[in-house]
Amino acid sequence: MSAKVRAVGAKRSGKRRGRLGVMAAGGVLALVAVAACGSGSAGTRDGFHPVKQTDGTLTVWVDSTRLAAAKLYKARHPSVKMDIVTYDGDANGSTYLRTKVSLFNRTRHGWPDVVFSSQNNETSWAAEAGFTAPLNKGLIPKSTLAGWAKGANDPCTVDGTLYCLRNDLAQTVLWYNADLMTEWGYQVPRTWEEYEALGEKVAAEHPGYLIGSAGDAFTPEIYLWAGKCGANHITGPKAVTVDTGGANCRRMAGLLDTLLKNRTFSSSSVFSSDFDKNAADKILMMPGPSWYGGSLFQGSFRTPAHRIAVAPMPQWSGDSRPSVGNVGGGTWLLSAHSAHLKAATAFLTWVTTSDDYQGKKAPGYPAYAPAASTWLAQQASSGYYANDITRPLRTAANQVWPGWGYGQFSQEAIWAATVTPELTAGKSVVSTLPAWERAIVNYARADGYEVNR
Repeated sequence: MSAKVRAVGAKRSGKRRGRLGVMAAGGVLALVAVAACGSGSAGTRDGFHPVKQTDGTLTVWVDSTRLAAAKLYKARHPSVKMDIVTYDGDANGSTYLRTKVSLFNRTRHGWPDVVFSSQNNETSWAAEAGFTAPLNKGLIPKSTLAGWAKGANDPCTVDGTLYCLRNDLAQTVLWYNADLMTEWGYQVPRTWEEYEALGEKVAAEHPGYLIGSAGDAFTPEIYLWAGKCGANHITGPKAVTVDTGGANCRRMAGLLDTLLKNRTFSSSSVFSSDFDKNAADKILMMPGPSWYGGSLFQGSFRTPAHRIAVAPMPQWSGDSRPSVGNVGGGTWLLSAHSAHLKAATAFLTWVTTSDDYQGKKAPGYPAYAPAASTWLAQQASSGYYANDITRPLRTAANQVWPGWGYGQFSQEAIWAATVTPELTAGKSVVSTLPAWERAIVNYARADGYEVNR
């Protein structure tokens, strides 16, 4: 039987890979509703109560980017009956999946067997809703789960139980134009202090050139997260600590203010036509996620080969524990209502670990470390980059700061609504920190979080 493809839900947004609303892992305590999966239960196993298992069609929901993965699995496993459904992948925090699961829970049917989400926060509601099955209670071997990068599955873990698998990472590194750095005699900065000083030098010696951008809603995930700002510390399933007035927040905000003021930072989105037209060829450096290489420099900006190189993210002087931020990365969830657990688990394992897809076809850095090695080798052999990007990307994959959590509320939406308008009006980042904190607190409480400050 050939794979069936149909479309549901909202249309996928443009170039941006569903980054708004990157957040999750706060989750809730247990699969309360799973125990009521219905009559004909196969009994307790693997940490939950499966429904009666049958042969039948495996229903998989994916976004348009992961459609290729599902089709490849079908081609590699022609005996598996599959219904491949494309939806928006919850791009830009659409909450389509949550809305549909709520409907399925009321009608007691319709759940997909496996679903991909571009968001990292799905566990924060899906476990409480009884939708997603625990994976580390027998469904997937511990030896397999040990292959994920350090902390990669934190967004999927609630009180020690794993409810999803991370598809890809979006760890931040420092992208830079190797030709210009050599031509101008500049050294790649190792510390944020060196980075800021170089920004002042570039402003004086090469006005118009950029060392970063603060025009996107994910700006705090690049800079504040990497700088260990305590704005978003998820401490429990429904608990968060918010402190934007701490020293780490203030000094990174001050750095952003300095570089925005001297115009070595753009205030436009890197996805905007304005940036593409006026700034894309003026980039000296650009801190950003692992997907910047393919999505921005090779894709949107069409930067010629052999110019772009990668270095580690700068760190504050004296900080012996390097940290980076994260801008995206999706997750795969297996339904606790699946009547095809064997087939669903086989697909879930393959789509997150297989070299055939993750190592050789996936657009983003695989969260599964062995596949990441293959993916990095593919990137290195392409001949596009000016240096070997393997070491900085692999190192950063294990340095994402755990003090910035994945709550049910969207940090990007909060920043876009609270900080961006103030920056557009000419206010400093430092001056917006109190309002940013109040907004985070209000959003968190609206989602039922206990807030500590």
